[in-house]
Amino acid sequence: MSLYQAFVVAVVILVIVPGPDMAFIITMGVGGGPLAGLSAAFGVAVGLAVHALAAILGFAAIFAVAPFLYDVLRWAGAAYLIYLAIRTWVERDDLTVVSNADGAATISHWQAFRKAAVVNLLNPKVILFNAAFLPQFVDPAAGNVVGQFLVLGVTLVVVDLLIDGPIGLAAGHAGQVLRRSRRIIKALNVVTASVFLGLALRLVLVRD
Repeated sequence: MSLYQAFVVAVVILVIVPGPDMAFIITMGVGGGPLAGLSAAFGVAVGLAVHALAAILGFAAIFAVAPFLYDVLRWAGAAYLIYLAIRTWVERDDLTVVSNADGAATISHWQAFRKAAVVNLLNPKVILFNAAFLPQFVDPAAGNVVGQFLVLGVTLVVVDLLIDGPIGLAAGHAGQVLRRSRRIIKALNVVTASVFLGLALRLVLVRD
């Protein structure tokens, strides 16, 4: 198996294992429909692309020199998630938050994309992960190290999208069925708020 093939296998395994990004994508899909779930997957992919580029440019080294920047990003991400959780909880009895009268989702594709991208971008752990993960699959002897990094970064984004995209679509289709019940719609708002709060706590409490 070549170094690149090993990288692809590793990425597939990492993406398949449920994590914060997948939880957010599923939440957006269930609340907003198939296209919202897919849009959230695209948002996460864009965030991963930026993080991969940041790793290539050496942002991890910047965090080492100025560790407070890591905490600034970490707390900003947690604050954004807490804001989403509070807003969803306060509006949990408002059926128009996730659905209108006929059960159609009201979360726009752009909202799902933007929220997913912001949540991913404000997670400094992704930068550190990429900084530690990507170099393991770069062969300096093969030359053009920057080019190798770019290929790995693009591959990471594509594989993530190929896996998370269908998951977002599936969650959206499931949400279309669930949103036909007013009681379930309220429950979905409570679950969504809980997911956002859980992700915020994880970002704050799990330091490494």
